[in-house]
Amino acid sequence: MPRKPDIVLVLADDMGFSDIGCYGGEVRTPNLDRLAASGARLTQFYNTARCSPSRASLLTGLHPHQTGIGILNYDDSPDGYSGTLNDSCVTLAEVLRPAGYGTYLSGKWHMSNDLRNPSDAWPTRRGFDHFYGTLAGAGSYFQPATLTRGEENIEHEALEDGFYYTDAISDNAVSFVRRHHDERADDPMFLYVAYTAPHWPLHALEEDVAKYAGRFSAGWDELRRERLRRLVEMGIIDENWDLTDRDPDVPAWEDAGNKEWEALRMAVYAAQIDRMDQGIGRILDELEATGRLADTLFVFLSDNGGCAEEMPPDTAKDFVTAFVDFAPTTRDGREVVPGNVPDLAPGPESTYATYGTAWANLSNTPFREYKHWIHEGGISTPFIVHWPQGLGTTPAVRTTPHQLTDVMATVLDVSGADYPERFEGRAVLPLEGHSMLPTLRGEPGDPARTLFWEHEGNAGARRGDWKLVRKYGLDWELYDMGRDRTELHDLAAEHPDIVAELAGAYEAWATRCGVLPREQVLKLYAERGHGLPT
Repeated sequence: MPRKPDIVLVLADDMGFSDIGCYGGEVRTPNLDRLAASGARLTQFYNTARCSPSRASLLTGLHPHQTGIGILNYDDSPDGYSGTLNDSCVTLAEVLRPAGYGTYLSGKWHMSNDLRNPSDAWPTRRGFDHFYGTLAGAGSYFQPATLTRGEENIEHEALEDGFYYTDAISDNAVSFVRRHHDERADDPMFLYVAYTAPHWPLHALEEDVAKYAGRFSAGWDELRRERLRRLVEMGIIDENWDLTDRDPDVPAWEDAGNKEWEALRMAVYAAQIDRMDQGIGRILDELEATGRLADTLFVFLSDNGGCAEEMPPDTAKDFVTAFVDFAPTTRDGREVVPGNVPDLAPGPESTYATYGTAWANLSNTPFREYKHWIHEGGISTPFIVHWPQGLGTTPAVRTTPHQLTDVMATVLDVSGADYPERFEGRAVLPLEGHSMLPTLRGEPGDPARTLFWEHEGNAGARRGDWKLVRKYGLDWELYDMGRDRTELHDLAAEHPDIVAELAGAYEAWATRCGVLPREQVLKLYAERGHGLPT
């Protein structure tokens, strides 16, 4: 009996729609480009606008609110979200392991509200045979907090010379492939590789940063126009969709100060993605060396759009100490300086910076908004699928809309694994997603299907070409995505009937999936006095 396909799922963190080469970007990503050149690229795949919720939806096939992770991994129960995977969901590892798969995770988890004590929401207790990585979200690439193997804290390993977290994730992923092939060659494998790159802080290796010296000196205005031209040439963006305006908070490049420093910020960000791509190349090489690549469903995506979070020097230290497991000194005892300081070059371990709104605006070309929001810039992700034995090697661009809940359904379709009504004695919510295999094989999508999103009160619904979207506290906007995917022409006033229909569908979905009113969450934060995580 033929072995079931291997499944490799690779997730980037806070990376925009058009950063990588095969989606129009300047970053050198030959390995991802290689996958796209003999695989499929989806142009309208959607995440949930934030890291923890996206991970929860990706791994469970449910909407994040159903899993207990509506915002981040903060425990706000019983009045808010628990911030931890609950008992009403099953992970990909939990459904694949009974189907004979070896299950492995290298990288960021970020789905447990207890980062130090093993709990029922840790990877090793949610179906993964082997785990290497971090339980926390953002953190240093040179001394990451909560670094764990299995259930053992191994933060001391980051003190070794040459440690860089992106490389460690890649190395352990390669090791898992080799180990599985050596020990269970005839069994299928599920490998989840969850990078923290290119999430802030801007930490990169000098040799990678050097590759991008001067690459971004033309500035964000010209580079956005160049990206759009490449996206249109690639068939990813329709030539009739106009480029969004520069973010109103961002000056024209010709008026920007500290241009050399600004270009360096983007160069460091690019270097982080470059290093991730190098690691993906090593994973591909190991799959090829073991003869497994041809029958591996290999998927790459990002958890949300580019991140416009600024880190002003006067508030940066308070921010990082409140919301990040922040190490105030480097491994050799130097002070770590948090914040975007124009006379301080980002990249080394002694810095802790972000690339800011202007470059996030470039990352999300040609769309509006960023991580946190449900406009296209917040939820649109590159999505590459490579599976020679199942889909052939002719490159394809697919335009049917899909979202994270569909990954579980697709994996079930590919693997033949069963989605349970009950798991280990507990009831499991029904799967929300649809298999993407018909789309990947060129079949038309279901025009009646409606996609839904909510994050921090920002909300949206899409049916066919109509997308209803709003920012928290503002009115609904309506866009015809067939003519205006860059969301420049609000048609809500012209089509009140469509607004009412989609708004009603959204409210029904929100009620069914346990979306908490934003006012309730804000009140809870105020009562507990722990501020608002960003």
